[in-house]
Amino acid sequence: MIKRILLTGSFGQIGSDLTCALRKIYGGENVIATDLSTKVTDKIKNGGPFEQLDVLDGKKLAELIDKYQVDGIFHLAAILSAVGEKNPALAWNINMQGTINVYNVAKEKGIKRIFTPSSMAAFGPTTPFDMTPQDTVLQPNTMYGITKVAGELLGKYYIEKYGMDIRGVRYPGIISNETLPGGGTTDYAVQIYYDAIKYGKYTCFLKEDSMLPMMYMPDCLNATIGLFQADKSRLKHNTDFNIAGFSVTPAEVAASIKKYIPGFEIEYAPDFRQAIADSWPNSIDDSCARAEWDWKPSFDLDATTRDMLAVLGEKHKQGLF
Repeated sequence: MIKRILLTGSFGQIGSDLTCALRKIYGGENVIATDLSTKVTDKIKNGGPFEQLDVLDGKKLAELIDKYQVDGIFHLAAILSAVGEKNPALAWNINMQGTINVYNVAKEKGIKRIFTPSSMAAFGPTTPFDMTPQDTVLQPNTMYGITKVAGELLGKYYIEKYGMDIRGVRYPGIISNETLPGGGTTDYAVQIYYDAIKYGKYTCFLKEDSMLPMMYMPDCLNATIGLFQADKSRLKHNTDFNIAGFSVTPAEVAASIKKYIPGFEIEYAPDFRQAIADSWPNSIDDSCARAEWDWKPSFDLDATTRDMLAVLGEKHKQGLF
């Protein structure tokens, strides 16, 4: 039984929501949020411990594990796809050296379980685009994707060589109403809702027919925590589970928004992120996750749109963005 958890990258899109979700399960004092930034939100600051941490600083990580008697880690700190293409050396350093530091310190400290996410960016233009299989060719053409493939393999290496318990999912695009986008190619599917509420229009950096797998944050959290808590004896895979919510194009997201904001307008101005999106799947086969730890999404596009617009509408009334 995992009793005390440390998260890296707690201020990121997933980390900020996951920190709060884990504190509800394990208790606020038992979930230690960390991030390179010190701009702590009230929700995280008031909910439990926070420590500043650079994932390249293995010594500080070891000290925090000892200080809080940590036995489980969610390693979320990473440079995402679009930012990674602008600074590939930084992406490699943070994503790979940071992960190696976490694994080495975890090995030394006897950490029971680690969750390190991968991404659909691990796929590439030679991967089947429709219902991308669990076990398939991985030849990404972005630095972010390269680090995710290497991260999957690194986790498997530590599992086989040192007997560690490392788990991960290949996240699709994640839609969230809590944290603003952080430099990903699928971020349009978050920003479009903010701009729909605030301006009634949005300019999309992808083409209208760019089909990509997406997932609403509540499903993302359920998948993440579900795999972390899953019975290890059932798992045939470990660091690389495909998961999926729904596949959608920008035009379809816009059409869903127009059901609730009829005057919403969208324009398209594809930029360098279009080439990244074109290398990723249209849809993903997540049957292994469903079979091995009972994964199942709850939100489709319209359910996501209804909830996003309701939550963001209330936030906008309060002047929060």
